[in-house]
Amino acid sequence: MTEALKSSSPQPERPAVDDIDRTVHAQLARLTMGLSPASMGAAMLDWLGHLALSPGKQQALARQALASLAEGAGNETPVHDRRFAAPEWQRWPFNRLAQNFLRQERWWQAATTGVHGVSPHHEQQAAFLARQWLDMFSPSNFLWTNPEVLATTVKSGGANLLQGAKHQWQDTLQLLTGKQADGAAPFQPGKDVAITPGKVVFRNHLIELIQYAPQTETVFAEPLLIVPPWIMKFYILDLSPADSLVRYMVEQGHSVFIISWRNPGAEDRDLGMDDYLKSGVLAALDAISAIVPERQVQALGYCLGGTLLSIAAAYLARSGDKRLNSLTLLTSEMDFTEPGELSLFIDESQLHLLEDLMADKGYLEGGQMAGAFTMMNARDLLWSRLVNAYLMGKRPAPSDLGAWNADATRMPYRQHSEYLRGLYRDNDLAQGRYQVDGKPVALPDIRLPIFSLGTLRDTVAPWRSVYKIHLLTRGEITFCLSSGGHNVGVVSPPGPGVARSYQLATHSPDANYIDPDSWVASAPAFEGSWWPAWAGWLQQHSSTRVAPPAMGNEAAGYAPLDDAPGRYVLMP
Repeated sequence: MTEALKSSSPQPERPAVDDIDRTVHAQLARLTMGLSPASMGAAMLDWLGHLALSPGKQQALARQALASLAEGAGNETPVHDRRFAAPEWQRWPFNRLAQNFLRQERWWQAATTGVHGVSPHHEQQAAFLARQWLDMFSPSNFLWTNPEVLATTVKSGGANLLQGAKHQWQDTLQLLTGKQADGAAPFQPGKDVAITPGKVVFRNHLIELIQYAPQTETVFAEPLLIVPPWIMKFYILDLSPADSLVRYMVEQGHSVFIISWRNPGAEDRDLGMDDYLKSGVLAALDAISAIVPERQVQALGYCLGGTLLSIAAAYLARSGDKRLNSLTLLTSEMDFTEPGELSLFIDESQLHLLEDLMADKGYLEGGQMAGAFTMMNARDLLWSRLVNAYLMGKRPAPSDLGAWNADATRMPYRQHSEYLRGLYRDNDLAQGRYQVDGKPVALPDIRLPIFSLGTLRDTVAPWRSVYKIHLLTRGEITFCLSSGGHNVGVVSPPGPGVARSYQLATHSPDANYIDPDSWVASAPAFEGSWWPAWAGWLQQHSSTRVAPPAMGNEAAGYAPLDDAPGRYVLMP
C-alpha cells in the first residue's frame, strides 16, 4: 500500500448512542433510494406554506386550470410528446387521455415553480416530486389506456403479455438473487469489451495503470493519460472496438495510458479524496514519467475524473511541476453551484442519510447510485423500459453501453462524503478553499490549453455548468458542445448510422468572456462525431512523432504485470 493510502486517518467515531439512529436511517435510505423524507417533507411544507400565502399565484393557477378544461372540451390538437408519438395515440379517446395528462403536467409545473419565498432548492425538490408522481400515472404506463399495447395484444393474441410476465419473473429472480443483469452477459470485459491490446504496467491498492500497445509505426511524443471517474468502470471509454475511444486514439498514433480504479470494499472505508489524487492520478503520472521519461503528458479526465484531474493540475501548477502539456475535460464540472438535478441529493439531511447508509458497510453500493440516476430520468430509464418489457413483451437489444451501465461500482464511505460535501455542497474547488497538503489549490494557476466538452442533454453535469470553466482558469479554452447526453454524447464514434453533431470554438486567455447563450448562438456547428476534432486539437498541441515507447520499464520498477484489461475491472 502506498504512503498516501497509509496516511489516511479514519473519520471520527460517532457516539454509541447514535447507533440506533444510524441503523434506522440506513434502512430508510434503502427503502427511499437515498431520498431523505425529512428533506422532501421540508420542501413540500415550504412550497405549500408559501403557496397558501400567495393569492395571486392561486388565481393564476385557477385560471390556468379553467383554460385547460376549456381547451380539453374544444377541438382536438396533435399530441407532441415522445411517449405519445405513435399514430395510435392520435385517435380518440387516447388523444384526449394524452392531452389531458400533458395539461396536468403543465399545471403542476406551474404550481411548483415561481412561488415567491420558496427556496430554490425546495422548489426544485417539489417540482421533482410532482414530476415523479405524474410520471408514475401516465396513461402510457397501463394496459387499458395505452393503445400501442392494446393493438399489440390483439395482434399477438396476448403473447406480448405472456412474454412480459416472463420478463417480470426473470427480473424478480434477479432482484432476489443478485445475478447479473439481463443484457450484460454478452459483453464481458476482456472478451467483448475492453479488448484493446495492452498491459498493466503499474498496480497499487487503488489503481491499475494500463498501457496500450501501439498500432502505428510512429507515435506522438507526448503520451496520453486518461482518468475515468471512480464511480464507473473505465471501459466506458474502451467498449466494443467500433465504440472505443481508447482504440481510436491508439489508431491515431497516441501512446495511451488509462487508470482502472479498484472497486472498493469495506476495508477501504477510510480512503479519501487525497488518496484518489495521490495514489491515483499522481501515481499514474509518476509511472508514465518513468516509462516515457522527459516527455510532457496530454491528460484527459471524464466526469468526476476530470474534476480530480483539474485538482491535480492545480496542485502541480502550485508546485511548479511542468509534466502536463494539456488538459481534456469531458463533461467535468469545476464549479458545482448548478449541478443539475444531482443537487436534489445535496443538503444536510440527504448527506447524513447517505452517510448512515454507508456507515455499516463502509461504502455506497453501486446500485444505490444507479437508482439516483434512474430517478432523475424516470420517464426514459424506468417507466418506458417497464412498459416495453412487461406490456409490450420486448427487451432492448443487448449493447456494450448497456452492459457497462449494469456493471456498477461502489464508493468508499470517506471519499464519497468528502466529494459530496467539499465539492457539491460547499463548492470548495471553485471558491479556492479545496486543500491538498494543508494548502488550498487555485484553478487560476492552470494555464494549460484546455479542451472542454459539454453534452447538450446532460442531467448529471449540465453543459452550462461545465462551461463555467471559462470563468475559472486562465489558459486557452476550446469548448465543444456535443449532441447527446452524459454518456452517449461522449461515446460518439465517427461513422454512419447515427445522427451526431457538435459546436466548437476556441477562447483565447485575453479575450472577453462570452456567456453560454451567446456562445451557442455564435459557435460554428458541425455534423458528425467530435472525436476527429479533438484528435486534431491534440495534434496541434503535440510536438513531433517518434518511435513507440516500450511496454513498461522494468529497470525503473514498472514491468508489465498482466494483459489488459487487468484484474481490477473484473472485481465484482
